[in-house]
Amino acid sequence: MKLDILVFAAHPDDAEISCSGTIVSHIAQGKKVGVIDFTMGEMGTRGNAELRMKEAEESARIMGLSVRENLGFRDVFFRNDEEHQMAVIRAIRKYRPDIVLANAIEDRHVDHGKGALLARDACFMSGLAKIKTVFENKDQEPWRPRAVYHYIQNNYIKPDFVVDITGFWEKKIAAIKAFKSQFYDPESEEPETFISQPGFLDFLECRARELGHAIGVRYGEGFTANRLVGVNDLSNLL
Repeated sequence: MKLDILVFAAHPDDAEISCSGTIVSHIAQGKKVGVIDFTMGEMGTRGNAELRMKEAEESARIMGLSVRENLGFRDVFFRNDEEHQMAVIRAIRKYRPDIVLANAIEDRHVDHGKGALLARDACFMSGLAKIKTVFENKDQEPWRPRAVYHYIQNNYIKPDFVVDITGFWEKKIAAIKAFKSQFYDPESEEPETFISQPGFLDFLECRARELGHAIGVRYGEGFTANRLVGVNDLSNLL
């Protein structure tokens, strides 16, 4: 299956928190979008790997993803090295996305910056013909995505562009809340974490409203680019 957009995320729920509005808005346009999580989030304080996988599956259903996979890297301890790069290259060549969305280039959680660099480097390396990979006993062809963009996570980073997600805010929140173990639940007896505090979803809305306001809409999601973003039709700009 060829995807239009492939989203890489260090943890299940990274994509939901940071770019699920963009995901569902493009699915509504007829685009095929997939998410590949690097880890199962097994080092998280709340929940466990098995539960996180079930929550990720439910979120994928809500968003309407064409595919969701998990590469099973070690949470916190994965690296941007040859072993992990080759696994990501195989995924890129398998789905041949035109656009890749990846973690924030720097952030509060150590895995996010690592994940950003791993995805960025693998996207370039995937286009090198002398790097050989095999999937289902067949040699894979080189494939380099046309663009790699990084979503913004906890730490504020000035975006290079903002996507209008106004019509998809409720579905974004539904996708986030699919991860019931991770967010505010007054009946939960598990320890409180940074994202399980009652005000965390309010923070996400404030961020989305701020970015939306910057482009004259109600809600927005911001992204950074590794190179200048070009356009060929000025009428598409908000």
